[in-house]
Amino acid sequence: MRMATMNLADKQTQLIAKWRVIEDPQERLAAIVARGKKWPPPANEDRTEATRVPGCVSRVWLVGAWENGRCHFQMDADSPLVKGLVALLCELYDGEAPEEICDVESDLIEALGLARQLSPTRLKGLASVRLAIRAFAQKFTAS
Repeated sequence: MRMATMNLADKQTQLIAKWRVIEDPQERLAAIVARGKKWPPPANEDRTEATRVPGCVSRVWLVGAWENGRCHFQMDADSPLVKGLVALLCELYDGEAPEEICDVESDLIEALGLARQLSPTRLKGLASVRLAIRAFAQKFTAS
């Protein structure tokens, strides 16, 4: 019997559970920043104005790839905090079908209690990253 693949909403629930194990919000944020350092960055030649996410105070580059019906993301940022937060979004959406990426909103930042620790400017920047992820995925949806 073949095991059913996890949908994006389930993946998000699993990610929230994984990060909530760290009870202290500051420690959780530090762990997310550390995780961001391990996310594969795009090649230097892909760090261009075309791949830079508008609306972020820190410079953020998001490079999408389309492979076997799934979207994959590489990212980098010039701020370790932002890099960790963007990597968290990429971890959620990486390897998913474009329709699900367009349909499922991330509530990771709120569910992990990070929204209270971030400035409105950072939250706006993360919303811009989410829009860039969705825009990439929309290029590959049937509609």
